Amino acid sequence: MPEAPKKFLNSTEDYNLQDKNNKILHFIEEVTKNPDEVQKRVLAEILTRNAHVEYLQRHGLNGHTDRDTFKKMMPVIKYEDIQSDINRIANGDTSQILCSKPISEFLTSSGTSGGERKLMPTIEEELDRRSLLYSLLMPVMSQYVPGLDKGKGMYFLFIKSEAKTPGGLVARPVLTSYYKSSHFKQRPYDPYTNYTSPSETILCPDSYQSMYSQLLCSLCQNKEVLRVGAVFASGFIRAIRFLEKHWTLLCKDIASGTLNPQITDPSVRQAVMKILKPDPKLASFIEAECGKASWHGIITRLWPNTKYVDVIVTGTMSQYIPTLEYYSNGLPQVCTMYASSECYFGVNLNPLCKPSEVSYTLIPTMGYFEFLPVQRNNGINSNPLSVPKSLNEKEQQQLVDLADVKLGQEYELVVTTYAGLYRYRVGDVLRVASFKNNAPQFNFICRKNVVLSIDSDKTDEVELQNAVKNAVNHLVPFDATVTEYTSFADTTTIPGHYVLFWELSLNGTTPIPPSVFEDCCFTAEESLNSVYRQGRASDKSIGPLEIKIVEAGTFDKLMDYAISLGASINQYKTPRCVKFAPIVELLSTRVVSSYFSPKCPKWVPGHKQWCNID
Repeated sequence: MPEAPKKFLNSTEDYNLQDKNNKILHFIEEVTKNPDEVQKRVLAEILTRNAHVEYLQRHGLNGHTDRDTFKKMMPVIKYEDIQSDINRIANGDTSQILCSKPISEFLTSSGTSGGERKLMPTIEEELDRRSLLYSLLMPVMSQYVPGLDKGKGMYFLFIKSEAKTPGGLVARPVLTSYYKSSHFKQRPYDPYTNYTSPSETILCPDSYQSMYSQLLCSLCQNKEVLRVGAVFASGFIRAIRFLEKHWTLLCKDIASGTLNPQITDPSVRQAVMKILKPDPKLASFIEAECGKASWHGIITRLWPNTKYVDVIVTGTMSQYIPTLEYYSNGLPQVCTMYASSECYFGVNLNPLCKPSEVSYTLIPTMGYFEFLPVQRNNGINSNPLSVPKSLNEKEQQQLVDLADVKLGQEYELVVTTYAGLYRYRVGDVLRVASFKNNAPQFNFICRKNVVLSIDSDKTDEVELQNAVKNAVNHLVPFDATVTEYTSFADTTTIPGHYVLFWELSLNGTTPIPPSVFEDCCFTAEESLNSVYRQGRASDKSIGPLEIKIVEAGTFDKLMDYAISLGASINQYKTPRCVKFAPIVELLSTRVVSSYFSPKCPKWVPGHKQWCNID
């Protein structure tokens, strides 16, 4: 199996960047030449080391490590199929249930089950695998944008809340796990991981202090910045909006060389004061730029040497592309990698392509990958993706290996990992776009079943229906009902927020007070999953939910419009989420009143059952 490049020592002596880059690029070449052979070895390695774990024994694998027996004996699963095993581990069972190596922590997925984040088991060595994938990104990027080692990256990175399971294992998002690990905090010398943000500012649990101090440090080093970014496009735009609100305070700090007393974290203050020096000239420059009427191109105005914006703009994040173009003056928007809590998957080998053309090459050493063919329905009302929830034996036999996918076909990704997931359905739908040597390159199409998303939240149609059902109970005393509804993820506000369009049937004579509709908004939010509620209450990455009441007959107009575009009147169903601009415009022009949630929904770290919360 091709070997990953060895880590370089924590020293600048004999550090040959070009040699390191060449080794990494050679590694990519090698693993993509014969991905099927690599995949066969990866699967054998996973099954050999986990031969005696309870889960594999339960399904009768009996130590077999070949692909054919694995596919014959092991079922394709979703989270609910292993939830009882996950719960045993979370509650303190240390026997070899899923993996021969100890589960070191749980990674909390942005996907949910029963309204709570899914818990993905991981083991200590997975940090090495994630670090490997990160190490591939900049050598690839340097082929297209030379000289990136000569300056710094301005990345807005944050940790999120974590919890402990009843058995004492930490449960936290995958990036929080990585940023808190020695792999990040004590990373070896590398000019590509030279950031404007000191680690202390990234690791600060207070989101305001973290954002303020990261922005301050980036402004102090504005001429050194060559690339900017965050994980998601939504996070980067939030940082720019934070700057819009607080630039006067930041300028005051830069002019005087003193740090705002609101920043109270001692380690953050100490780290920032190593960078912050009195610079009235820089403060005046920033003040002049931020004080202008237009913020068009503010990124290139404040950080003039920036070459590109490094953020995820695929999937639901594509809704932020126009805003990024506005703030960046059209800089390239670069998506470098494809990863999830379950597994880190691959990299974009053509990073300067258009966002709509981004494709990821799955690195075959990361895990064992299979692909379930997906049929797309093109009707305007139907769920656009036809993927059965549970697979029968015939459907399980339809899965194909990485080397056998067909150009242009769409698939749901199924993964087997070193950490104890076997034939696990990730829920991502990918399309084969091209090939790198013999390895397929995939467009990310969507997350299966998601209808609404602003940040890392993912709300499906069932959750949305439940939220509306609970909310409309407030209308019962007024003899009013919701006859039709749809939803929209509004990203014109920062942060973005969910909008529900409601058409009412009013049978009572008592007017409905605005406070009742506000109660409807709040109840809807309380009914949504924990990732949404965390985004509202803790991360402040999602704005208050809005209900817009539309004129009677609006949804008839919506149906007429759909039929004019070719929808069948016999098969028409009201779409529960709308994105198409003319439809959003049609609904918006018929709004008679709107209401916002008056407060944040309840949220605490961890699962409800761990916290004894009703």
